[in-house]
Amino acid sequence: MKTYKLTAFEANGEKIIDEAFQAENDQAAKEQGEKLLAEKNLLEKTHRCTSPSGQLLLFHP
Repeated sequence: MKTYKLTAFEANGEKIIDEAFQAENDQAAKEQGEKLLAEKNLLEKTHRCTSPSGQLLLFHP
């Protein structure tokens, strides 16, 4: 399992969430990140999900 990072921001740059979570691979992490954002009603907020190597898996400006 690898550790991925999910971050979401308000328009003023304030962090709403800054969470680490575990996933088997990048695709599973992308799906899990989208699920977490949907559960917290943050899909329309600025967000990103990054892999342990720094690869950007999800991004919404």
